[in-house]
Amino acid sequence: MSDAATRRSGTERAAIFLMMLGEQGAAQVLRHMAAKDVQRVGAAMAQLAKVSREEVTAVLDSFARNVENETSVGIGSGDYVRKVLTDALGEDKASGLIDRILLGRSSKGLEALKWMEPRAIAEMIRVEHPQIVAIVLAYLEPDQAASVLGHLPEWLRSDVVLRIATLDGLQPNALTELDEIVEKQFAGGARGGQTSLGGPKAAASILNLMEAGMETAVMEHMRKVDESLVGRIEDLMFVFGNLLDVDDRGMQELLRQVQSEQLLLALKGADEELKSKIFRNMSQRAAEMLKDDLEARGPVRLAAVEAAQKEILAVARKMADEGTLMLGGRGAQYV
Repeated sequence: MSDAATRRSGTERAAIFLMMLGEQGAAQVLRHMAAKDVQRVGAAMAQLAKVSREEVTAVLDSFARNVENETSVGIGSGDYVRKVLTDALGEDKASGLIDRILLGRSSKGLEALKWMEPRAIAEMIRVEHPQIVAIVLAYLEPDQAASVLGHLPEWLRSDVVLRIATLDGLQPNALTELDEIVEKQFAGGARGGQTSLGGPKAAASILNLMEAGMETAVMEHMRKVDESLVGRIEDLMFVFGNLLDVDDRGMQELLRQVQSEQLLLALKGADEELKSKIFRNMSQRAAEMLKDDLEARGPVRLAAVEAAQKEILAVARKMADEGTLMLGGRGAQYV
């Protein structure tokens, strides 16, 4: 363990680990802890500042070693970590974290990318083969990958997303080689089966978090190459029209979180069925005022409408992650 991580208390190391799990994952773990422990760890999480990449790596290494020491004879630590986190977080949410914990013990170069600015990552990988770029983006978190994609040349974006969507895992030795390439670029092998990187779901996650205009352009280019694959990706994406599948109680809660101007712009591009559902879940006075504003507002740029819809969808996804909104329909698999 690094000197910096050693100086951290056990509570602070636990806080760092929980921060790596994300809000939903951390909440799942905290609910199994005593109230006094939750208070201590929560206070440590709130006070965390300037956590270095070395500290995070050290905490993950320590976790993996502790698990290995605690496992029963005949049970490998990797299998134990996989089972514990899958039971705690569910298979979908745990899969990416499991790979990062188990592979991160040897993937120093790729892990370092997660601490870089998206523009810097784009500058580093833009000269690489598109397949290398696709693997790197598939390894990153969707929001970071979306930002990196936005900084890549327009002609490259659709090619990269297509390659992400058609990725079907990656052999550990290939990942190790790529990790060494990335580490050399900084100038300073996981074992087992394939690493679960890429696929249509990964592509959908990244596209969902891109700016509306960029997303549309990428999808149009991809459709010319493989219309069937784009259809599969679209089935995994959550779009504004899917708000029709939100129940009335959830819609009312969502509307409380959305700004009036934001909703007005978003509805300029919505169909009548969705508008009716939204009006139905507002007070009569608020609904009438919104209808009047829609009639009074002149033509609006498509980019502004799509941006407003994206912002509302971001709120909906956040609420879904927190368990306060159920999203169904086409986006159910994604969220």
